Amino acid sequence: MMINPSCFVFSQLGMASALETLCGQAYGAKKYYMLGVYMQRSWIVLSVCCVLLLPIYLFATPVLKVLGQPHDVAELSGVAAMCMIPLHFSFAFQFPLQRFLQSQLKTGVIAWVSLAALIMHIFISWLFVYQFKLGVIGTALTINFSWWTLVFGLLGYTLFGGCPTTWAGFSIEAFSGLWEFTKLSTSSGVMLCLENWYYRILILMTGNLKNAEIALDALSICMTINGWEMMIPLAFFAGTG
Repeated sequence: MMINPSCFVFSQLGMASALETLCGQAYGAKKYYMLGVYMQRSWIVLSVCCVLLLPIYLFATPVLKVLGQPHDVAELSGVAAMCMIPLHFSFAFQFPLQRFLQSQLKTGVIAWVSLAALIMHIFISWLFVYQFKLGVIGTALTINFSWWTLVFGLLGYTLFGGCPTTWAGFSIEAFSGLWEFTKLSTSSGVMLCLENWYYRILILMTGNLKNAEIALDALSICMTINGWEMMIPLAFFAGTG
């Protein structure tokens, strides 16, 4: 298993959650054009957040070594982190797009685009990892490709007629009220990080055990199964939101 800075995805996911409140209020008040404005503001704020977090990805290896991780684990995690920088920036667009569409009850669109991305992900993973033997780099490239496929799918639906009442094009109004939006987004991000970082800290602590690779692999399997189970209540949560 690799330890990488992807745990910071929760900060972006939490910050994008501010759209659930803002877009829901705007949609209920029939100020439909504001949904597009709010989403653009979220793109701006999350993109800046991605840039600020970028050094953590660039210097993942020395940071993990300072935290006491084994040399081979830190080196491999550093390579994975560098390869996942495109994935890091995809979150700035994908999370707001999902909230934007969810607030309009267009969850079916998200589901179909996600299904298409999943099918492509399975094929590309098999191709890169087993046929091209690219290992960790192949895995990272596959994840990047799949997430950006999801972004472009949702973005294409939004821009090309899927949301005629809520998407009126790019607006300069998106650059106003950024500070207030940032404060609301940051509070949501901090809340979600505190809820989810506990097991990431557990992974770091596991890296200090003897036979760290075996321990991390076992913990990775458990966390993956737990993540699959969490998809069910999260789906109901998204639906009720």
